[in-house]
Amino acid sequence: MPRPLVVTMGEPAGIGGDIALMAWRAAARDAIPPFLLLDDADRVAALARRLDLAVPLARVAAPEEAAAAFPRALPVLHRPLGLDIAPGKPDPTAAGAVIAAIREAVELATAGRAGAVVTNPIHKKTLYDGGFGFPGHTEYLAALAGGIRVAMMLAGAGLRVVPVTVHLALRDAIAALDEDEIVACGRLVAEALARDFGIANPRLAVAGLNPHAGEEGAMGDEDRRIVAPAVARLRAQGIAATGPLPPDTMFHARARAGYDAALCMYHDQALIPLKTVDFDGGVNITLGLPFVRTSPDHGTAFDIAGTGKARPASLIAALRLAGEIAERRG
Repeated sequence: MPRPLVVTMGEPAGIGGDIALMAWRAAARDAIPPFLLLDDADRVAALARRLDLAVPLARVAAPEEAAAAFPRALPVLHRPLGLDIAPGKPDPTAAGAVIAAIREAVELATAGRAGAVVTNPIHKKTLYDGGFGFPGHTEYLAALAGGIRVAMMLAGAGLRVVPVTVHLALRDAIAALDEDEIVACGRLVAEALARDFGIANPRLAVAGLNPHAGEEGAMGDEDRRIVAPAVARLRAQGIAATGPLPPDTMFHARARAGYDAALCMYHDQALIPLKTVDFDGGVNITLGLPFVRTSPDHGTAFDIAGTGKARPASLIAALRLAGEIAERRG
């Protein structure tokens, strides 16, 4: 039996449960690999009734039971929440259970009992209120893996983007931009494209920070002083990197055909084009981890949680990509 993917609960007041149920219903049609849900089985069953989704559940005692159960029922590794969380109404007291689900999923993947970790969306403010000490999933996963360097890639239809600086205010991201960080991130991306995506000679397009990539210093000197030397170093190391490129002309269809991933200088520079190109199907992948982790590239959508209006496309894409990467890693 193949090792199942493990899907975390995510924010219980959000749409994580909704889309997990919908993804199981679409499994045969969309060639989704077997997965199990790490959640409160009673909560998931109640949610299925609320959404009027005919999804039978199979409480499994271990991941090893999930693949056999998957064709007939959604396997759930039951972890009681101990709270009655209404859709759309987050409660910081659930933070411990949300964090514990992420941690256990990582432990299962690290031990080789799960093929990959697929994380449902979390609500950062709720976790912060509950004592969570990390900016987001990416940083917490890096800490669980021993404090290693990671990068956040977003992938959608015909586009992969990676921000060098991630969850920082814009002024802080500019101040933090560093030549060494760009080089380290570029190397990590090139390695991941080769290992996880099967691209033999990855091509990186490196975005400039300023409008027109600085216009030779007329619109800021960061591109000439920081970004261009980093690109030169990547090229000297045998990586096919180009840039700094004007950010406003590198994301149209013809430009996208010329590279395998875009290295961006800050969060929104990467995420805005990705979500414009493929809002429903984008996937978040954490590069550099010793285990495979993907996630839907959207939030908790409190306004539609529990209504049946959520779309599972991004979770389905995350499950399929996680399965493909896990298979490539062997």
